[in-house]
Amino acid sequence: MTEQNGTAEQIVLRPARPEEIPALLALWARAAKGTSITDDEAGVAALLARDPQCLIVATAADAPATPLGTVIAGWDGWRCHLYRLAVDPDHRRRGIGAALLAAAEERFAALGGRRADAMVLDDNALGHRTWQAAGYHPEPQWTRWVKPLAGGAS
Repeated sequence: MTEQNGTAEQIVLRPARPEEIPALLALWARAAKGTSITDDEAGVAALLARDPQCLIVATAADAPATPLGTVIAGWDGWRCHLYRLAVDPDHRRRGIGAALLAAAEERFAALGGRRADAMVLDDNALGHRTWQAAGYHPEPQWTRWVKPLAGGAS
């Protein structure tokens, strides 16, 4: 995808590959707050099968097999949705999250998207600061409504 040079280490951004799903799930377990019913190998594999470009991974240029961060930039043909912005705790404050968001926004612009929304847990203070610094803001008039389907949990 792209190389970012504004950090202490050279970062490569690229689409996720199916063979690295276990490493991505391990990163999310370390770096992301909360889990979802789709945070499993089958869920991520289905995501990549449907849209192979939507899960953006950041790696160090000299260690391309080790994910340092991710963001899911989902496009449904109408709206732009951001999920699983996560950066390894040992690599935070180096611009990786900002680079991932910039890549997601570039993807959305290329697809014709006009507004992006992000799912952020209410009690994720670090996440709130990250999203706010990137120019995002909560819309208090909206509440997420969910219903688990066919055997899923919330």
